[in-house]
Amino acid sequence: MSTATASDLAHFQQILREGIPDVLPPARPLDPSVSHAPKRKDILTAEEKKLALRNALRYFHPKHHATLAPEFAQELQEHGRIYMYRLRPEHPMHARPIDHYPAKSRQAAAIMLMIQNNLDPAVAQHPHELITYGGNGAVFQNWAQYRLVMQYLSEMTDEQTLVMYSGHPLGLFPSHPDAPRVVVTNGMMIPNYSTPDDWERFNALGVTQYGQMTAGSYMYIGPQGIVHGTTITVLNACRMIKSSPGTKGKLFVTAGLGGMSGAQPKAGNLAGVVTICAEVNPAAAHKRHSQGWVDEVISDVDECIDVALAWQKKGEAHSIAYLGNVVDLWERLAARKIHVDLGSDQTSLHNPWAGGYYPVGLSYEESNALMVQDPAAFKQRVQETLRRHVTAVNTLAEQGMYFFDYGNAFLLESKRAGADIAGKHGEEFRYPSYVEDIMGPMCFDHGFGPFRWVCTSGDAKDLSTSDRIAGDVLEAMLIEAPAEIGQQIADNLHWIRSAQQNKLVVGSQARILYADSEGRIRIAQAFNEAIKKGEISAPIVLGRDHHDVSGTDSPYRETSNIRDGSRFTADMAVQNFVGDAFRGATWISLHNGGGVGWGEVINGGFGMVLDGSADSDRRLKSMLHWDVNNGIARRAWARNPNAVWSIEQEMKRTPGLKVTLPNEAEDELIDQLIRE
Repeated sequence: MSTATASDLAHFQQILREGIPDVLPPARPLDPSVSHAPKRKDILTAEEKKLALRNALRYFHPKHHATLAPEFAQELQEHGRIYMYRLRPEHPMHARPIDHYPAKSRQAAAIMLMIQNNLDPAVAQHPHELITYGGNGAVFQNWAQYRLVMQYLSEMTDEQTLVMYSGHPLGLFPSHPDAPRVVVTNGMMIPNYSTPDDWERFNALGVTQYGQMTAGSYMYIGPQGIVHGTTITVLNACRMIKSSPGTKGKLFVTAGLGGMSGAQPKAGNLAGVVTICAEVNPAAAHKRHSQGWVDEVISDVDECIDVALAWQKKGEAHSIAYLGNVVDLWERLAARKIHVDLGSDQTSLHNPWAGGYYPVGLSYEESNALMVQDPAAFKQRVQETLRRHVTAVNTLAEQGMYFFDYGNAFLLESKRAGADIAGKHGEEFRYPSYVEDIMGPMCFDHGFGPFRWVCTSGDAKDLSTSDRIAGDVLEAMLIEAPAEIGQQIADNLHWIRSAQQNKLVVGSQARILYADSEGRIRIAQAFNEAIKKGEISAPIVLGRDHHDVSGTDSPYRETSNIRDGSRFTADMAVQNFVGDAFRGATWISLHNGGGVGWGEVINGGFGMVLDGSADSDRRLKSMLHWDVNNGIARRAWARNPNAVWSIEQEMKRTPGLKVTLPNEAEDELIDQLIRE
């Protein structure tokens, strides 16, 4: 290490240990080169704005209040939130090697690394507002919280736990080595205070935040996380089209190129289809193009369609970002009677009134202005757009398109807008959620979900080694796999063997694949052994998206294929969170809100550090088994046949596991007793 580098590292470590500085750094103007969050709704009363200022100032010694109070008041007026831009650190924000973090606990250092990865400008959607993805998925509410958390983590021992209340570090509390090092909750509201406007109000007050799924859990790995799930979804969606097997020459039309949705065109390429993905924000579209996640950007709708048709004719995968409103695209496809094979949408409709979805007929800039100046008119324009959106989709679906809701609340918000979205035979919606048709029965009911890991060395060689190890495990499993799960193992084996050439890394040296309980445990054990032997040079962080078999109760997405009436309950996610805590997770998280919206879902997540020790081996076996099979057992009780099969196999394999199984009642018996 050079003297300059050593000096930089020492300064970086000093800043992290310092917490909130005694001498305030100079005020900092907004950086125009970075994407910033839209102005939030002006929803607080005058008295509530005073309370918001008091809440913000309590992080600082009174000697700073006269300086900071007017500054924070201006931020609240201009942005609708107090982000404390002055406190944003000068050091570059990215995941450094684990040994660069000043920490007494190796586990704490890994968490520091993951937090910085979530705020890396290459990863985060609005990094200076501490928002990772989804328009409002935040790691912290403000930069004072970031500084305090890093200070606490630098001081933490393995006999302490940091307690996090919606971005606020409540403090370090004595615990024990088997306890989680960090316990995170985000947005855990009293149920009657969980509407979108409640989020606007209480977030503006500085007392809660929307952690999305992996943003506030410190487990986001950039668009790779969703590109894998989207690839699996597109592959299996194509299998739903029985009249035309395979992916070659199929046209996939969707929208959104932001934090999560930005993975869609890359996934389309990996799956082998031609993709058109609409995006109204030029910065988002060009960012994905520069990152290689979309092949080209076209602003003329007819040119966009013509280029897609040319690639279809060639039978080659290609992706196009249509720079414009998705409704213009859908309506033009319908007018030209273009056959679309697959259709979906991944705009942030969980957040429709604050930048998640934009009305047709207005530019991006005009929409952002109307959103602030006349929220009621903006809402009206959005709902009019949704009605037109659905009309065009219906036209194409009647011509043979397979359309699915991609878990972004498209069906729900379209229904609320009065669109023609109701099912034709008494079903709630005309179209299925992708979980109902695809991910639920094919993946979640069998325990397959988004297992992911991060190499804390930051060394690409370690990631390459981990890819090889994971592939070898899946290859061995495929030989003995029952027919019920063979296709999923084969899809993921292909994914991991081609991961290096597809250049999926953005931010940390991370990887994802879908695996069941047995696969996750066997891969994790192999990683731990490789760390022990020195084949992998530093610890690995295990985690997952909350979009999984057990971690999330979301009636319009993850649990939409649970049809016993319990999809509106949240016992599973809470039990998952609690069970992970005492089975060995390094940190755990529980959130209100996710991709489908505040008040619409409860998510439980975890992170686990593998360090090559026998203790890590003990923890991973216990926790990963529970983390998957909790959800399979619940899905089995809901009478999902694939889940019943899976939990029966697991009970044969695992001593001590005894799950309550359902008994089926004959339809004829029930129908005789209850008549319409």
